[in-house]
Amino acid sequence: MNLLITLFQDLNIDEKLKEAPDDYYSIGILIGNLVPFLVLVAIAYIIYRYNKNRYKEE
Repeated sequence: MNLLITLFQDLNIDEKLKEAPDDYYSIGILIGNLVPFLVLVAIAYIIYRYNKNRYKEE
């Protein structure tokens, strides 16, 4: 269900930046777009390290 919601959301970053009240808003948009990606990368790395160490112990 969440996948369908994310597919139908319209993300217009350029439009948000044009309507921004100041320059700090663009920093917030950048952080808001990068944080979910970085969290997913961190989770993938943790899973990779866990499985790598578990494989070495066997």
